[in-house]
Amino acid sequence: MFESLKRIFKGNISSNDLYIYNTLGRKKELFKPIKKGEVLFYHCGPTVYWTQHVGNMRAMVLADLIRRTFVYNGYKVRFVRNYTDVGHLTSDGDTGEDKMEKAAAREGLNPDAIADKYIKIFEDDIKDLNVLEADAKPRATQYIKEIIDSVQILLQKGFAYETDLAVYFDITKAKDYTRLSGQKVEDNKIGAGNADTEDPQKRNPQDFSVWFFKAGKHKNALQYWSSPFTSSLVQNGEGFPGWHIECSAMIRSLLGKTIDLHMGGAEHIPVHHTNEIAQSEAINGVPFVNYWLHNEWLLVNDGKMSKSQGTNYSVAEIKEKGYNPLSLRYFFLQANYRSKQNFTWEALTAAENGYKRLLQQIAALGNNAGNVSEKYKKEFTNKINDDFNFSQGLALISEILKSNLSKEDKRATILDFDRVLGLALGKDDTNKEIPDEIQHLLKERQAARENKDWEKADKIRNQIITLGFEVRDK
Repeated sequence: MFESLKRIFKGNISSNDLYIYNTLGRKKELFKPIKKGEVLFYHCGPTVYWTQHVGNMRAMVLADLIRRTFVYNGYKVRFVRNYTDVGHLTSDGDTGEDKMEKAAAREGLNPDAIADKYIKIFEDDIKDLNVLEADAKPRATQYIKEIIDSVQILLQKGFAYETDLAVYFDITKAKDYTRLSGQKVEDNKIGAGNADTEDPQKRNPQDFSVWFFKAGKHKNALQYWSSPFTSSLVQNGEGFPGWHIECSAMIRSLLGKTIDLHMGGAEHIPVHHTNEIAQSEAINGVPFVNYWLHNEWLLVNDGKMSKSQGTNYSVAEIKEKGYNPLSLRYFFLQANYRSKQNFTWEALTAAENGYKRLLQQIAALGNNAGNVSEKYKKEFTNKINDDFNFSQGLALISEILKSNLSKEDKRATILDFDRVLGLALGKDDTNKEIPDEIQHLLKERQAARENKDWEKADKIRNQIITLGFEVRDK
C-alpha cells in the first residue's frame, strides 16, 4: 500500500500540502489541522527509571524533525512530551513490578529522586542531539488529580468497574477497540473464559487497569495517593494510576479533547495507544487523535538492543568514544521513520565522517549568506512534506553544493534546510549579521529570563532556533 501511494504522490505535492502515513487508516493522508495554522502534537516520552538508549534517542530526534517540519511550513506547534514517573509496570500490560520502584530499590533512592536523576540525564542527552525543548514536559505524578477525575468519569459512564485490586476499563464497552492495531480481541485472550490469575474479579482478560489499589502484589507500593474509589482491602482508595490513563489525562489537560498528532514507537500500537484511544474517547465523547504516527525500532548489529549483551548504548557512551552526538543525528536522518534502522559502530563512524565533510564543505562557502534558492526550497519542501522524507531532503544538499549557485546562495539555502535538519550547520557563523526580528526576540527572551518565566524563555529560544540561529547562554 505504501509504495503505491508513494508513486501516486511523487512530484505532485505542493509546499502547502503535507501528507502523513496515518496508522489509524493505514494509508497516507493529507494533513488537515483542527485549527488553521496550528498543530496540537503529543509525543510519548520516556519512563524515567534508567538512562535512555540510542533507540529511544532516535525516537526523540524523529519527533523533533517532524515538529520542525510543521514549523518550516508555517504552523504554530504546541508540542507536549511527558515523563512517566509512576504506574508503568515492567510489562506494558498490567503485570510485573512498577519500573520506578524497581529502580528505586536498585539504587537505594526514592522514586522522586530516581525520576529527577534520569530526567536530568535525558534532557542533557536530547540537548546534545539539538532537540528543541518541549512546550510542556508534564510528569504523571503532577497530574494525579486530573487522572482521578478521568477515572471517575469512566466509572460514572459505566466504562469502568472496581474490584478489590484495581479499577478496570471494560474493553467490551469501547467502540471498535482494536481499530488502531487491526488485531482481533479473541486472538489475545489469556486463559479460559473470564478467569484471571492475578485478579479473579476481573471481567475480561484484556480489561486494563486505570487505577491500582495498594493491595495484593502492590501492597508495599512506595508511590500512592488517596482516591474516591472503593476496595475492601485498602482505606481511602489508596493506590496509583495505570500507565495508559496518565497520557490521556495529561493530553486532555494540556492540549484538549481532540488533538492533531500523537506519536510514539510502533511497539505501543497494540496496547498503550489502543488503550489510550478507548479510555479517552469514553471520557470525552469525541475522537481522540486525528493522525497517529509511529516510528520503528533501532536495531544493533541487526538484533534487538540488550542490556545483558551490552548493546543498550547511550549518548554518554557515544561521546566517551569520541563521537560528536550530532553525528548520531546525521545517522538518524538517513532512514525513514517508519523503517527499522541498524546501528553499528562502523555505520556511526561513516556518519561522523559524512557530517564532518559536510561541515567542511559549508565552511568553504565562506561566512556570507545570500538568497535562498526557491527552486531547491520547493524541492526540499516537497520531499519533507511527503511523509517526512528526511533522507532525500538531506541528499539534496549534495546537489546544491555541486550546483551553479553562488557560494552565498548555496550557504543560505543549506542553512534554511537546517531549520528542519537541526544539524547546527551554521553554528560557527560568528560574523553573520543578526536581523532585527532576532534581536527583538532576544530582548523578549532576556526579559522573560529576568522575570524567571522559564517556559516563555524556552519557547522564544525554540523560535529563534527554527529561524536559523543558535542561542548560547553564558
